Amino acid sequence: MIPQYYEFSCQVKIVSGLKALQNLPYEMDLLGAHRALIVTDQGVAGAGLIKLVESVFTGSNCEIGAIFDQTPPDSSSKVVNQVAKLFSNERCDCFVAVGGGSSIDTAKCANMVVTEGTDDLLKFQGAERLKKPMKPFIAIPTTAGTGSEVTMVAVIYDDVNHLKLAFTSIRLYPNVAILDPKMTLTMPPKITAATAMDALTHAVEGYYCLQKNPVSDAFAIGGIKLILENVEQCIKNGQDENARLALANGALLAGISFANSMVGIVHSIAHACGGVARVPHGLANSILLPWGMENNLEKAGAVIAELAPYLGASTKGSSLDQAKACIQAVRDLQKRLKDLSGLPTTLSEAGVKKEQFEAIAKAAVNDGSATYNPEDVTIEVVMGILNKAF
Repeated sequence: MIPQYYEFSCQVKIVSGLKALQNLPYEMDLLGAHRALIVTDQGVAGAGLIKLVESVFTGSNCEIGAIFDQTPPDSSSKVVNQVAKLFSNERCDCFVAVGGGSSIDTAKCANMVVTEGTDDLLKFQGAERLKKPMKPFIAIPTTAGTGSEVTMVAVIYDDVNHLKLAFTSIRLYPNVAILDPKMTLTMPPKITAATAMDALTHAVEGYYCLQKNPVSDAFAIGGIKLILENVEQCIKNGQDENARLALANGALLAGISFANSMVGIVHSIAHACGGVARVPHGLANSILLPWGMENNLEKAGAVIAELAPYLGASTKGSSLDQAKACIQAVRDLQKRLKDLSGLPTTLSEAGVKKEQFEAIAKAAVNDGSATYNPEDVTIEVVMGILNKAF
């Protein structure tokens, strides 16, 4: 059914291909920027990927002003302020994030701090609190999962209250997303699996959550198709550039989808697991996805059933039968990925302890993603899912 009203936006220029990274100086020049601050992490730098980025500036009129390579897996406002200070001290004029979701989100938030002239990031928590035009920003993902390169959302860890805080604004969209498979070739099998499941969760939740619309649906379906067709090949042969590029595009399509449709209970619990138990976000989503789908069978079962052909599930029987087949298809995928990469399939395997459940549940019901879930998200519902997924 077409919603009576919806909005859709994706303001990101997408540059995708086997040599897409070479376009970086050109894209900077188009944005009127010539001195970049590279925001990345030690893993990306240690894998030699920053050297690849540095090499494309040879002979151009653009340069790297500074490199920040200390982004942690769960970035904080303290780290954001360090990046913003480096940007100003080194007279940079644009941000280039090279990494996964944490590096991209750190650059987004540092851009907020620089643009707004403040060191108090937390006052911009929530939706559409930004009023000023942002500095030019280019995202180069090194994982195929978060979709942050095409979303208007940033998530930062509050290390005082042990929560993940969301910032949402149309101004947070990067100007350009560059997808180059050589930037993802160094991902080990387990991270490849976890980030792909993160992307699949974006697409599946985005397809049935309350803000879904025909445009976001199309991106979700496209994302599911590319993810499922390529994730296992990327795990078996990480050097397959064509499969890597296809998976990166699948994650991007899923990102465009959920940036507009939003996500639900899987993400609200995953955010809470990350904040309380420090479970990596993609891994938490991977474990929780079938349980979140099951939770929404009563109100969204008919919609979930529509995904059967794309998830490789049975299309026989009633819509409820097909929805349940979709959930089983996800569980079958979980098992295959565990066999291939060792990806955990339970919260206990991910290091969550039962004594953390209450804190996780309290954080989950207050997470913004819970707002968009078809079924009500209560403490009791979350506790039930945690026990099942344990």
